[in-house]
Amino acid sequence: MHAIEKQKSPVQSLAETVLDPHTANFWLQKFNPLWSVSQPLGKIVEIQQTAADTVSLKIQVNRHFKMGKAGQHHPVIVEIAGRRYERTYSLTQIDQHHVLLTVKAVDQGVVSQWLCNEAKSGDVLEFGLPYGDMTAVDQNQAVVLLAAGSGITPMYSLIKQLEATDKIATQSVTLLYWVKQQADAAFAEYFETLAEKFEHFKVHIFHTQQTPTDARLNAEHLYLIQDVANSTVYVCGPSGFVHTAESIFTSAKQFKSEAFSLTPIISDETGFVNVTLTKSNKVLAIPKGQSILASLEQQNIKPQHGCRMGICNKCACNKAQGATKNLVNGQENAEPNNLLRICVNTAQTDLVIDI
Repeated sequence: MHAIEKQKSPVQSLAETVLDPHTANFWLQKFNPLWSVSQPLGKIVEIQQTAADTVSLKIQVNRHFKMGKAGQHHPVIVEIAGRRYERTYSLTQIDQHHVLLTVKAVDQGVVSQWLCNEAKSGDVLEFGLPYGDMTAVDQNQAVVLLAAGSGITPMYSLIKQLEATDKIATQSVTLLYWVKQQADAAFAEYFETLAEKFEHFKVHIFHTQQTPTDARLNAEHLYLIQDVANSTVYVCGPSGFVHTAESIFTSAKQFKSEAFSLTPIISDETGFVNVTLTKSNKVLAIPKGQSILASLEQQNIKPQHGCRMGICNKCACNKAQGATKNLVNGQENAEPNNLLRICVNTAQTDLVIDI
């Protein structure tokens, strides 16, 4: 059996025949900002304030956009003052043509500040392909969701999927959500409504900088969960939060996590090592204790990268020789010919890497 190829529109066929893709996109978008030869694009159609310093953007996407599974992340590319920036966000599917992008403004965050304070209806964003393993499991086992700050966005996506498939009426779901202040809790009213409607849905929101102050994640929070050994645990937050969860929920049936920001381990290492870039034919001195990516960028070397959190693997390259340390979990690796994520690793010895 032969697959039937999706037919192109006459306008697209003409554009591809006469023009190169970049020129074709330029003229197509004069007619419609979402028209493109191949670019996944989305147009902001609605903006809502979800929490303090947090907005949710309803986005209409074009036919090239590939919707990921609930819990996955998408590269989001924006142009600000003539410069392109790429960041990673978790999206929630609203319907076949719309997604929800929820963003919390981060201090000194160029993209998050723009999306929260300057983006407007009609602005167009570009998307990359979805990635990430923190997706829903097929079994009807209990689900535990742990979120800190903007780590709530993939949890919201997972919960919306459970609601859309009616599993939320029968499946045990426990959400533990940490924020600084009550006003920082995104989707709080939605979660509380679900808890009132469905007896198996439990939500606990903790405020770490509000009187009375709630404790940060620790082993005592296990009493809120009925059966950890038969639960799938999802965790999203800063890397320190994720690392704590890993140490607490060792008995979970399944454990899935992603860190949205790098909280480096404390390092007192000093000095420099040499890194040989085989493809660039360069040898550079870089400091210990700092990510290899940041060290190279400081010397005007611009390796390919994406999330800067060790998730998307865009910065991964082959390490031919040398020893490295992971800045998130402290693991060391001295094996030759290993895949190295330069955004979350520091050099321990002289290195040879294929960049």
